[in-house]
Amino acid sequence: MGENFERYQRQLLLKGFGEAGQQKLQDAKVLVIGAGGLGCPALQYLTAAGVGTIGIVDDDIVSLDNLHRQILYTTNDIGSSKVVMAAFALEQLNFDIDIIPYNTRLTNQNAIEIIIPYDIVIDGTDNFATRYLINDACVLLNKTLVYGGISQFEGQVAIFNHGENKVNYRDLFSSPDNTILNCEEAGVLGVLPGIIGAMLANETIKLITGIGTPVINTLLTYNALTNQSHQFTISSRPETNSFIPKDEDAFAAMDYEFFCSTKKTTSFNIKPTEFGNLLTDANTQIIDVREKGELPLINGFKNINIPLAQLPQSFDDLTNEVIVIFCQTGRRSAQAAQQLFDHFGTTKKIYSLNGGIVNWKKHHAENVG
Repeated sequence: MGENFERYQRQLLLKGFGEAGQQKLQDAKVLVIGAGGLGCPALQYLTAAGVGTIGIVDDDIVSLDNLHRQILYTTNDIGSSKVVMAAFALEQLNFDIDIIPYNTRLTNQNAIEIIIPYDIVIDGTDNFATRYLINDACVLLNKTLVYGGISQFEGQVAIFNHGENKVNYRDLFSSPDNTILNCEEAGVLGVLPGIIGAMLANETIKLITGIGTPVINTLLTYNALTNQSHQFTISSRPETNSFIPKDEDAFAAMDYEFFCSTKKTTSFNIKPTEFGNLLTDANTQIIDVREKGELPLINGFKNINIPLAQLPQSFDDLTNEVIVIFCQTGRRSAQAAQQLFDHFGTTKKIYSLNGGIVNWKKHHAENVG
């Protein structure tokens, strides 16, 4: 292998790894989303290990307060694009591999196109909206997702959407836990992202080469103050599937910022009792924004099914003075209500069934019974 033999000699000597393992790394394509605290060490170790193609997605620039933990950068890089500086440094580390920088923010408009060429996606981001977006894109594209998170002195790692019995990020966090502060809000010990980022690289290398036991469907937690780590099995939860867009059009229409916002408006929400009163109002149009075929089926009152992704194309067909929207649990209907309000303003009365059809059926059964 010439120079490559010398570069990777310590890996090639490993029992069960050898040239076959190194060739698997050379053939692999890994996308790292986020070139910050977690992304930097993951990128460095994947590059050094010889992963053949590495993509980097980030739209941020290097700042002084990054440098205590993002040691891929130097003081001279302040003000420059992270992906540009990262790509330059990584190419100096290993010129045998392809580094592909994406100097852009990952959105549901570009995520599918960016993720498609890669085998494994590493999520090194620090906000819920992007994490759910990445998860949903990986589920739609059937891509393995290696996830990491950090806050203060604690970190966590998991592998999602891999193997036969797949679980995904929504099985761990069905809804955003906005009590968890990010590093900007809560701070972080500088070495922690280095430890967790190295774990992300380690799990990725294990997946690619087939060595060891990756943390598939498992959450690994680590406390830097005590050096204690724990592992918890993650189980699939069928009810979370309703939140994942059914196709690329639904994914493109999803408002992840709204889904994760702590400032959602509640002015559209109505209780099951109020919903029941509107069922007999001739001026009311009731819309089910779930995907076609979602259970439970509703035949107890007149409604039309317009999946959330298709709602903007149906605005002109909504002529009633009152519009009531429902979904499974109330999340998608709240988003739909905001879309309708943005379009119609105060010319229509717009409501979202609080708690969704699940809450309504429970209320209805209790009161009818």
